[in-house]
Amino acid sequence: MSWWYDFLSIFPFEWAKQGQMIFMKNALLAIILLTPIFALLGTMIVNNRMAFFSDALGHGAFTGVAIGGLMGFVQPLGSAIVFSLVFAFLIALIKYRSKMASDTVIGVFSSTAIALGIFLATLGGKSFTKLNTYLVGDILSITPTEIGFLFLVLAVVLLFWLLIFNKLLLVSVNPSLAGSRGIHTFWYEVIFSCAVAVIVTVSMSWIGLLVINSFLVLPAAAARNIARNQRQYHLLTLLFSLFSGISGLVLSYSIETATGSTIVMISALIFFITFSVRKKFA
Repeated sequence: MSWWYDFLSIFPFEWAKQGQMIFMKNALLAIILLTPIFALLGTMIVNNRMAFFSDALGHGAFTGVAIGGLMGFVQPLGSAIVFSLVFAFLIALIKYRSKMASDTVIGVFSSTAIALGIFLATLGGKSFTKLNTYLVGDILSITPTEIGFLFLVLAVVLLFWLLIFNKLLLVSVNPSLAGSRGIHTFWYEVIFSCAVAVIVTVSMSWIGLLVINSFLVLPAAAARNIARNQRQYHLLTLLFSLFSGISGLVLSYSIETATGSTIVMISALIFFITFSVRKKFA
């Protein structure tokens, strides 16, 4: 990490000076690694109209944390990931096998998960305060070890994207055509849903479950307003996500606000700007 700290010292920020505010430098590197992950997944979430689904996965992750706490785990990330994967699979399975509308199925699971999480977290008169960090998030608390883990996650997501992006895109655009070409649409939806579930769960303590869905949806939604093709769509989503993350972190330090919410506000501003000028790019 020393190379990163040395590199940042060339910038004219108080926190960038050599040997000062290491937590800000760690947070900045984490943002640079996280935003491409969210950008890539966000493009497909918007394509598939899964914004509500990704929010539901956050609720599932929260319940997994509560279950881990009930079982006595000091770090309940493992139980949260397992529960989120099961949660994602069950939603996909019931959507596939039933005639219920997707938003109805997701709404049932989402509301049940958040209620179950709160129920378990407060069972026996326990305080809910200890779980507040998962709701709001704190990117400034990230450690170098966790940053190394994020680097591995980014590498896996990039490989995942290279291997199955075309099939995922076909499934999202025309499921019937994808099925006629021998693509098992259900399993591709399950794979993508599980990938989103893992990313949401892993990053919830840094981003916060209350705003994590916005990280996934807003940059992609803004890019879709003005992109003319898939290449532009992905590039703009990545740029919007990176800009929102970096500028939001710097701004939150300057005005002393929560980092996650500040990033989301900038993403929302970009969305409304692109929405207002979208006709010029039609």
